[in-house]
Amino acid sequence: MAEETFAKSGKKSKKHAEEVKAEEERQARKAERAEAEAAAEKKPKGAAPITHPKLERRGKKYQSAHQLIDKSKVYNLKDAIELAVKSSPVKFDATLEAHVRLGVDPRQADQNIRTTVVLPNGNGKTVKVAVFAPLDECKKAATAGADIAEDEEFLKQLEKGTINFDVLISTPQYMPKLGKFARLLGPKGLMPNPKAGTVTTDIEKAVKEAKAGKVEYRVDKQSIVHIGLGKVSFGTDKLLENTNTFLDSLKSQRPASIKGQYVKSIYLTTTMGPSIAVENSFN
Repeated sequence: MAEETFAKSGKKSKKHAEEVKAEEERQARKAERAEAEAAAEKKPKGAAPITHPKLERRGKKYQSAHQLIDKSKVYNLKDAIELAVKSSPVKFDATLEAHVRLGVDPRQADQNIRTTVVLPNGNGKTVKVAVFAPLDECKKAATAGADIAEDEEFLKQLEKGTINFDVLISTPQYMPKLGKFARLLGPKGLMPNPKAGTVTTDIEKAVKEAKAGKVEYRVDKQSIVHIGLGKVSFGTDKLLENTNTFLDSLKSQRPASIKGQYVKSIYLTTTMGPSIAVENSFN
């Protein structure tokens, strides 16, 4: 096929041919946009996309568990726990969780609730405890059940980014040495803190409590406290005892500056299970 020849200038020039082609393409795009806009005008305004209710998008086991719960009802604590255990939709040993909305402002220092509670029946988790303290304290910690009790060797592991523990306990005088690891430990909630009882001079006691089921809870940015209270396999009585212990602890943390409602709502649920509203006896 012979190559097309162009004049140096005028309507038969290459430049003019390219301009004509570009204009034709522009007009074609304009026509397409006009056709799309016309089709959009024919569509009823405000028409929402067809979506299925949230519950229908859940799994069959969740839907079956959801049917056991009367969402218009607020249950007493014991009935709520029994129902949560009964409605657990998973095959594994789920955790009973409490989610409590508070009437506090976490931005205020005196209302930023953070503390610990020792659950009488534990929380069902095997906790690996590490202790960073002087050698004499490390020996006591190891006797009390600490999984890791070291001095300088512990720092070498942190420098490598190695974290193989769930709770870290330290003495006050050793805290400055952990300062440079704040970015490593802080986001994981592992930085020792006096409010959590993990910065202490009584290392032996702290280790025993951590092993016995001591758990930390704190209010988040949405003013909600989340906590695991034990495994479904514990049974209603043990879970009820753990839950009452937590609620008593939470009640004791009420800030003096709160004049209105302290606890706004309490919900129980199990891992991946539906939520259950619980009677609020705080106010």
